[in-house]
Formats: sequence, C-alpha cells, structure tokens
Amino acid sequence: MNKLFNSICSMMLCAIGLSACSNDNINTSTVQELDLNRYAGQWYEIARFDHSFERGLVGCTATYTLNSDGTIKVVNAGYKDSFDGKYDEAIGKARRPNDAEPGKLEVAFFWNFYAPYYVLELADDYRYALIGSKKSKYLWILSRTPRMNDVDLDYVLTSAQNRGYNTNELIWVEQKGE
Repeated sequence: MNKLFNSICSMMLCAIGLSACSNDNINTSTVQELDLNRYAGQWYEIARFDHSFERGLVGCTATYTLNSDGTIKVVNAGYKDSFDGKYDEAIGKARRPNDAEPGKLEVAFFWNFYAPYYVLELADDYRYALIGSKKSKYLWILSRTPRMNDVDLDYVLTSAQNRGYNTNELIWVEQKGE
C-alpha cells in the first residue's frame, strides 16, 4: 500500500472516530442474515457520501475475500480523477465481531483500528447493498454490476431516506461499462 493510501486510511479512521461523538437520528438497523461466502467477491461503488479518503476517485470497487479464519480480506480500488488517472488500491481486513448481529462488521485499513461497517440493506440474491456506519456521514451504495437497474436503485434510495440519510448529498461514481 503506498503512502497516499496510508494517509487516506489514517484520515478516514480519524474522521470515523470523530463522528462517533456527534448526535445522529438515523436508523442503523442491519440485515438479520449475512452469508459472508455469498457477500464475498467484487462490488462496484454506485454512490457514496463525499470523504477526503475517496475524493476524486472513479471506477471504485470493493473486493472481499473470505479467509480461512473467518476474517475478510478487503481491497478497495479506484482511479484518481479519470480512468486514465493513477490506479490505486487500499488493502484492509474485516471481521464480524458478534455473530448475533451478522450485518454489523468492522473494517480496518490501518493497523488494528477497526471502524463500523453496517450492511443496512441487501438484496436476497446479493446483487446490491446499502452500507452505512454508526453515524449519518457515511453511506455507500454497492452493486455487483457497474450500473444498477432503476427499480433497485429507487428501493435503496428510498430506504436510505427513510433511515434518515440525506441522499441529496450522494456522489454518483463513474464506472466503466456505463
């Protein structure tokens, strides 16, 4: 992992830590079932809230690989400013801290500083996911394909709004194959 992504990951963890001090009125209830084997694989980032650690990135993907010990290898990747820009990736790890709450994961890109990763919505066939955290300043829409169909996207956006997220703040991520 290069110095840029080390800095980005450090800033991300600081931001998540600081946000834990704020008061939010969002619904962070997570899915009741999450099969990590089915969740593994590549996801395309459809939309996200703006953060310094992803600012300017396009073609963003997250790839999850289940390890034999039950942890998950996480590879987040993207291109700076355009698909001709520098390709970079951050490698981290994730874990499920409590089997009784299967939709609540933790992810770390910097040492063992874990941040909440909440699977808020998940299609029955694992074709899309809505990801949040403890606070409303973190939100991602993920899909198995570079573009979501309108019905799924409308459902996810409505769910996010009903949970208290301001979806007008979403940044739509340019993907190849659109």
